[in-house]
Amino acid sequence: MTVPPFIPADGVTYVIGHKNPDADAICSAIAYAAFKEARGEPGHVAARCGNSNARIDAILARFHQPLPVYLSDVTPRVRDLMVTEVISIPQDATCAEALELIEGHDMRILPVLDPEKRLAGTVSIFQLGSFFTPKVREPKLMRQVHTRLSDIARALKARVLHLTGENALEELYVRIGAMDIRSFGRISEQEDIPARQSIIIVGDRWDIQQRSIQIGVRLLVVTGNLPVDDEVVELARGRGVSLIVSPYDSATTAWVIRTATTIGRLIERKFVSLDADTRLSDVRKKVVTSPAPAFMVIADDGRLQGILTKTDILKPVKTRLVLVDHNEMTQAVTGAGEVTITEVLDHHRLGTLNTAQPILFINEPVGSTCTIVADLYRREHLAPPPNLAGIMMAGIISDTLNLNSPTSTEKDGALLHWLAQIAGVDARELADTIFSSGSVILANPPDKVVRSDYKIYDEDGVRFAVAQVEELGLGNFWSQAKPLAQALEELRHAEHLAFASLLVTDINTQNSLLLVRGDPEIIERISYPHVEKDEIFDLPGIVSRKKQLIPYLTSLLKEMQAEGTAPTPHRRA
Repeated sequence: MTVPPFIPADGVTYVIGHKNPDADAICSAIAYAAFKEARGEPGHVAARCGNSNARIDAILARFHQPLPVYLSDVTPRVRDLMVTEVISIPQDATCAEALELIEGHDMRILPVLDPEKRLAGTVSIFQLGSFFTPKVREPKLMRQVHTRLSDIARALKARVLHLTGENALEELYVRIGAMDIRSFGRISEQEDIPARQSIIIVGDRWDIQQRSIQIGVRLLVVTGNLPVDDEVVELARGRGVSLIVSPYDSATTAWVIRTATTIGRLIERKFVSLDADTRLSDVRKKVVTSPAPAFMVIADDGRLQGILTKTDILKPVKTRLVLVDHNEMTQAVTGAGEVTITEVLDHHRLGTLNTAQPILFINEPVGSTCTIVADLYRREHLAPPPNLAGIMMAGIISDTLNLNSPTSTEKDGALLHWLAQIAGVDARELADTIFSSGSVILANPPDKVVRSDYKIYDEDGVRFAVAQVEELGLGNFWSQAKPLAQALEELRHAEHLAFASLLVTDINTQNSLLLVRGDPEIIERISYPHVEKDEIFDLPGIVSRKKQLIPYLTSLLKEMQAEGTAPTPHRRA
């Protein structure tokens, strides 16, 4: 059986931050996955749904941590629900073997594989039933078997006295020798069945046994596990007639011999196939409305990967997520809305997240998600390993600008101090390492700069994006201002946004510049000083996207909505 590509293992829960992750999203994912393991809840794996950056790389290198698993899309696909441990049958198998598998595994359909393990077709319980249904208008077909003598002997669990050419695939006809010896020969002549294609089933009728051997039938089957005279056995050997003894009565023996027919002529060569990577949302209607009992999942080389049935479609998807550092579906990994979200840990405003069942939802007004995770460690009286304590320190320092952001709280400071003692790391030295880890603007092309840490928001149907980068000084921004403006314009069109903006924060002065492209009516309402008309604004003292800029922008939109001048979901500048 072909092993399918990677599928999330049953029992795995991914702890994952938002798209275009910042240091806090990465660090909190790593720390919370470790916290769950420390509490005796195995199966939590740190993940990310975006690329790293120089700051994240510097943090992970400092504390010897690998990047979390990359998940670009968790949209449920065929591979997530298909049955991979598939019961299959070779194309030279018999009906008896097919029936045994179908009955033993409560199946309706069997995939049939060729010698190279590629899918040759399917055989179903309905096809087998049709084959065994009596056809009274065609009595000759009711006795026809396409098989090998070795298959007949195996199906009957027969005692073999003599077999010749037992592995040849032949067209044979079954007849029970229950008539008078005088009628025996005439029946075969009437149906034009040569003796060399005849299988004769007989009990202890010595005369019929002798006559069958004399005319040279292909196979003589003695039923009831009865003894056979040595004279009959020797005669059969001499005439090249195969001879076996069945443990069953004549009627049962005849039926079992028919089941020894190979499935080759019953194989349905036209079957419905699927690709394992196909989205479930794209195949659900096809599966539900199709008369096919099952869908074969095959690889590019024709090998069988799995089976998807209508019942499988109703199963819950195995993939589970814990969201950290966000709670809005617009910021979540693609497909998050179609899988199970089990928990949320965040420190941002509440979004529009809906779940099918109650979940653990922790949302605290602190400066960093790592603060929440560190607090959980402390509450549970668990001391994180020094490297994990350092990872959480880095998340707090990065998200609070080393406690200088207006989002910082006393709790952030207290937990940063607690972690520093465990990690044996000076917070100021770590801050210097983090903030001097390289300029995002100089290290990346403009399109990556505006997407390196951007979030999309939806305010009453008006979609907009705010990206943020932190620099030591604003010189690098001014050297790239025009290309960055063009990149924002391209982002706006690509994501169908009313406007897109980039907040460039100077860590040294705790001031920011805001670059905006989009709806002119919104831009005209921005009340901060213009540095360049309708494009760049000076935001003194503004360093927090979450606590300062987003509330300001949403207030502008609410004012415009009250006046009836706000852009609609269908109007994009």
